[in-house]
Amino acid sequence: MTEPKRSAGLLLFRHTGEGLEVLLGHMGGPYFAKKDAGAWTVPKGEYEPEEPAWEAARREFQEELGLPPPDGEAIELGEVRQTNGKIVTAWAIEADLDPAAIEPGVFVMEWPPRSGRIQEFPELDRVAWLTPDRAREVIVKAQAAFLDRLAERSG
Repeated sequence: MTEPKRSAGLLLFRHTGEGLEVLLGHMGGPYFAKKDAGAWTVPKGEYEPEEPAWEAARREFQEELGLPPPDGEAIELGEVRQTNGKIVTAWAIEADLDPAAIEPGVFVMEWPPRSGRIQEFPELDRVAWLTPDRAREVIVKAQAAFLDRLAERSG
């Protein structure tokens, strides 16, 4: 049996006059272009077993958003298993970030399928600050557990 793929990421949060907000990214590429629900994610990425998850989370934040990961106290949010079998580990950090400042990393894929055309797409086509209720409506289903754990730990 092959080991499940693993991803690690950072969930930024901030307190505003309206309350708690979290920073999520909308997955780029043609499969998610017209989707909202289930198309938003903690900025994260895959890593190999020999790389510590915390280091992977910080590296992937930089790759996905084009910005250095913020310093600050990291709140462990644990792991979730997504429906595709991937295990995602996340930490929350209180920080502010301007979504307009991101310069997302890219991936390439054949599109349209079987066309022979290779196209480049952003890993995340946009990021936004969302209230926990709004985030819960659009986040990848399994990752909603991170929102609950953040609420428990951030008071």
